[in-house]
Order: sequence, then structure tokens, then C-alpha cells
Amino acid sequence: MEQKTFFRLIFLVVTAGFIISFTSTNFPHAPSSTTGFLDCTDSSSSPLCASRNFLFKKQKRPISKNDPKPKPKNHDHFSDTPNHPLDPLTVVEINKVRSILFSHALFSSRAPHVLHSVVLEEPEKNLVRHWEKGNPLPPRKASVIARVGPDTHVLTVDISSGRVDIEDNPVRASGYPTMTLEEMNAVTLAPLLNADVNRTIVSRGVNLTDVNCFPLSSGWYGKKEENKRVIKSQCYSNQGTANFYMRPIEGLTILIDLDTKQVIEIVDTGRNIPIPGSTNTEYRFENLVTTDKTRPLNPISIEQPRGPSFVIEDNHLVKWANWEFHLKPDPRAGVVLSQVRVHDPDTQETRDVMYQGFVSELFVPYMDPSDAWYFKTYMDAGEYGFGLQAMPLVPLNDCPRNAAYMDGVFATADGTPYVRENMVCIFESYAGDIGWRHSESPISGLPIREVRPKVTLVVRMVASVGNYDYIIDYEFQTDGLIKTKVGLSGILMVKGTTYENKNQVKKDNEGNEEELHGTLLSENIIGVIHDHYVTFYLDLDVDGPDNSFVKVNLKRQETEPGESPRKSYMKAVRNVAKTEKDGQIKLSLYDPSEFHVINSAKTTHVGNPTGYKIVPRATAASLLDHDDPPQKRGAFTNNQIWVTPYNKSELWAAGLFTYQSHGDDTLQVWSDRDRDIENTDIVVWYTLGFHHVPCQEDFPIMPTVSSSFDLKPTNFFERNPILKAAPNFEHDLPMCGAESVSA
Repeated sequence: MEQKTFFRLIFLVVTAGFIISFTSTNFPHAPSSTTGFLDCTDSSSSPLCASRNFLFKKQKRPISKNDPKPKPKNHDHFSDTPNHPLDPLTVVEINKVRSILFSHALFSSRAPHVLHSVVLEEPEKNLVRHWEKGNPLPPRKASVIARVGPDTHVLTVDISSGRVDIEDNPVRASGYPTMTLEEMNAVTLAPLLNADVNRTIVSRGVNLTDVNCFPLSSGWYGKKEENKRVIKSQCYSNQGTANFYMRPIEGLTILIDLDTKQVIEIVDTGRNIPIPGSTNTEYRFENLVTTDKTRPLNPISIEQPRGPSFVIEDNHLVKWANWEFHLKPDPRAGVVLSQVRVHDPDTQETRDVMYQGFVSELFVPYMDPSDAWYFKTYMDAGEYGFGLQAMPLVPLNDCPRNAAYMDGVFATADGTPYVRENMVCIFESYAGDIGWRHSESPISGLPIREVRPKVTLVVRMVASVGNYDYIIDYEFQTDGLIKTKVGLSGILMVKGTTYENKNQVKKDNEGNEEELHGTLLSENIIGVIHDHYVTFYLDLDVDGPDNSFVKVNLKRQETEPGESPRKSYMKAVRNVAKTEKDGQIKLSLYDPSEFHVINSAKTTHVGNPTGYKIVPRATAASLLDHDDPPQKRGAFTNNQIWVTPYNKSELWAAGLFTYQSHGDDTLQVWSDRDRDIENTDIVVWYTLGFHHVPCQEDFPIMPTVSSSFDLKPTNFFERNPILKAAPNFEHDLPMCGAESVSA
């Protein structure tokens, strides 16, 4: 037996056993350990550990001999204790929550139990805002989303008292909770445990030992998908390549019951479509052979001989230059920034900017209406868990040498805590940018050349949601600006085709080409057109929670006859949003505006209200019909900016229960209530969008494309806050030797 076949069979057997045991597990009989933490080494013989090692360690890419070595870790998560009201649950706390739930009446039946989310139940905002270091912490509670049998429950667990409060028993909502990693793992194997699927794959000329199947959320398209959690799976050939995404078994779609892991339906509409070849699909450095004569780049590294300028106190409080903020990993949002404050150099105050900011949802609709593609309209946070898909960051490549790393501590489906190592990195960045400068013209007679370098602080995470990699950066500048940047990389989701060259594409009698729904990237491969929308939750608290949203319209004003040699000029017209409808904004080049969040109760010495403004960069708007089922679910992309009153329950733009939701609990629904938003605690939602028409340069793996938006102080400071920033001097910087460079 070939070695690969042998390991595939072992893998199938072990994982099949895990699927069976998992779907019938009751919490009181869940595996225990003396530490309360699942300690599965690679050599463990436990079947559960074998599955867990695959599940939670497979996401670390294979180690290459050329990889940089990460710094040894001294952090012991078993000894973590919370130091701030917003600190995430610790290993000890998650274990205690698990123990409390085991003894609760809801989980004492023989019905299957699954924990879809175990996170901190954050204290009320006012308690957090007025808490000071050294004071006792508010009671620590966990928010739990659990399924018992077919029912979903939302529970709050008081970790100290052991009390369990059930909010909804059971939940009455159109959608279901975020999938667990265990479910996603089980679904990858479910098709290959079905004889009919196997026969279909073999009939397409594919060896079963060369098959990878991938779980694809199904969306919602009507009655057929109600009252049952379902998921679809499509399969790929990995023969001759690690890049199996480029070798789809086109047209084969398998519908699976997400609870039982049983195949419900098999649709195969692509029997005449060949499986694309593996030629030129490789992307791993050690496997690439090049004869390219391009001059290689010399390595660049930022060295800090006196160490970094930032500190991380109590594991989660970041302080750098004039900024401080609380930072925590989250299984759904990825990372959450809280209590973001900036130091004012003139008043010597540390002032509030934002109470909380994070990725609320990602919506990725593909633009192919065919049977094998119409349902591909993913919600990467609400369906898959953006933080659950976060990958360990690679030193020197994802993050520079001077980076510090933060782990995520999450709970598995049976409540066991596990650590996602190196999930977030924090580092100082200098790319040769300029903070401010001015040189005097010689005609002034003043020999002035003043320049200040721009050094920033970056918080970064990367989530690999299947084929796509999302890079999220929050970049803090010393002038008070926060830049939020999204980068897209990874591998396209492609469609198999009979065409090998564009000149083969069929044309009708009028010469119009057949609609490919994308671009022919290589032989038998179409990159399908799609969109990416990333919606951010921004609870801005500019100098406190009571804020207003101001749309500053830039208008052309005609001059009166005889008033001026000019015929027109531009003026700024400020309109304070009274209700939510006023805060629904569609961006337009032909309606130029600025978007300010102000505190009318606090003004500068010349009378301007203090504020921050949202500065959009390149973005995109959805072109889908508002009645299209995926757009109903993704209605939060109907505008680029929304403003809502703060509501602790309104965090997720697609609703708390996104999987198979109908679009009846979205940001659009909340905002259409048209509540008052003037001089109150408000939340701004910003959607950054990308239209992606694939091109050949995206094959076999995409160069990163990115866009961003800024939160910029506007009359927040009395003057330039970095006026007194020091320039660089030669004696401050080390001299690194280098070989001479010839022309």
C-alpha cells in the first residue's frame, strides 16, 4: 500500500470515529484532564486527541528549514488572571464555565450538546468607563451560545456564583449560531464517508486518495432549507499540487445535514468539464524553480537598539507614544480594540476617542447564478468565525523582527479551552514616511528645512477563511489618526471549464461571447467575479459618549452678479443627523462630503466642537438587487455608513444568528427604526468594499490588494499635536555594515 494511501485511510478512520463520538456526546461524559486543559501532544494515542491535533494544529503551515525561528514563549496561560473588566476569559475561567454547565439541568439530558460560543459577557458600558485600575473588577460572567438537541439557547454564566441565566429558552430566530471548528472538520470528511459520493468522484476519473472536500455555507433561499441546518460541500483534486483550489471537480455539489453529518443530496452537473491540471499551481518557495534574472531584493529590517517604544501591561493594555488601548482576540470578530484614548500634549489630559472597534461582518457574494455557484455568498464572521480562522503569524514575514505577539484563548465545542498562538502581532513601523515637513524657499532668505519622520504602531491579525487570506491592520499615528486597513491575498475560488483559450469561447449569431461569469486564468480555470465587504463597528466616544453625527456637504455656490471676478466657489454646509435615516450614507464622488462625529458639549478655545471624522478611501457598493436573497441577508452593505444609537445587543451587522438567517435581524432592520441619534451615545458602521474581477496575475496565488479608511481628529486638538516631535539624528541610529553595491 502506498504511504499516502495508508495515511489517508488512517485519517478517515480516526476522524470518522471523532464525528460519531462528537455528535452523540453529552457534556457530563465529556473527556476530562487533571489540568482542565486539553493537552494533546503529537504522540498522544487518544483518538480524541488525534482529531484535536488535526483540528487545531493543522492550521500551522508545514515548517520549512528556511523558516525564521519564533522567539521562545514564557507565557503560561494557566496562571493568567483578569486585570481589566474587558479582559477575555482565561483558561481557568473557561474550565469553570464548562464545569458549571455540566451540572446544569439543561445539559443533563441525553440530547447532544454543543457550545458554539463561550466569551466574556462584557459589563455594562458605564461600569467599564468609570472603572479605574486598582478597583475591584465587576463580576466576571460568560456569554454562552449553546445548542441542545435542535434548540439554540443563549445563557449567561456567573463565574463566581455559578448561577446560570437563560435569556431565550429556546431562541426563536431565523438563523443559527456560528459553526464550530469541529463541525467544519467533520463536514470535510462527511462526503468521503458516503458511498454514492465516492462512486461519483471515481466516475470522474479521480482517485479518492487525491480528494479534498471543503465546507461551504449554503445561505438561505427558501422553504427547502428551513428547520434544518444544512451545508454544502465541493471537492477538489490535490494530485500533483498543494494548491487543490485550482483543481475543482466542477459541478459536484453535496448537500449535508450539519447536525447528523449525513449526505442529503448529490448534484453533479459538470461531468463534461475536465479537472484542471496541476501545472504552474505551486506557490511554496522551496518548491519553486526560477531562472528569473531580476535583481533580487536585499532584506530590510527595522532595528531598535533601545528596544520597542510600546509596552503591553497586564497582557492586554497597550501603551505607545500618546496612545493607550485595550486589545483582545475574539473568536468571531478577530480582534477587539477597546477604550482607545489619546494623550493631549497641550492639556496633558488622556482623552477618549473610541470605546470599541472591530470587524462586525464580512460578506463575500460570488457572481455566478449557476447551480454549483449561486449559493456562494459567505458571511465569514457570522458563519465561520473570523477569529476562529485566524492563523499563527509568521515572524519576519507577517510581522517584522520588532513585533510582540498575543495569543487567543478560545473554547472548543465541548467547552475545553485551547490556545491560538501568535494570533495578533503589535509592532512599530517606519517606511520612510513623513510626519510633517516644511522647507523655506530661497527667496525668503530663511534657511529652514524641518522634517519629522512618521513612525506608527500597527496591530495586525490574519484570518485564512478557506482559500482567502484577510490581513487586518489597525495603525495608530502620533498625530491622533487611526488608519484601518484591509488586505486581501490567498487563493481565488475558481470554476472548472472546458475552455483552454479565450478564442474557444462560444459566440452567438451576433458575435456576443458566452457569459463566463469571470476571467479565464489558465487552461480550464475561470476566476469567478465576486465582491468583498468588510463592515466595521465603531463605537466612537469623542471626549465622552454623548456625540452627534454631522454630514458636511461640500456645495458649489454661485456668486452674485458683480460680486467677484469668480463665478463660483465651494462652501461647506453642516447638517447634524437627527435620526438614523439621516445617518444612512451612500458615498458619491458627485456628492462630496465629510463625516464628523462631534461632542457639542466640548469645544476648542475658538469655539469649534471637538470631533473625529471618517475618511473613506477606495471602496465599493453592492450592485445586487435588494430583494435578492443574499442581499437581504447582507443588507448592511446597502450603505457605506450607518449611524445607530448604542445598544449592547446590536454588535453583529448580519445579526447574532447569521447561519441560514433570512435577513430579518440586520443593521438595515435596526436602522430603519429611525431612532434619535443626536447628542447621545452613537455607533458608526463603516463598510469597506472591493469589486474583484480576477486577472491572470491572481493565478496561482494573489498578490495582496488593499484599501483603508481613516479616523482623523478634526478640531480635537488645539493645534498640530506632533509639533514638538523630535527629528532623527545620526547618533540615534545604529550604522549597519553592508557590502558595496556596484552599478
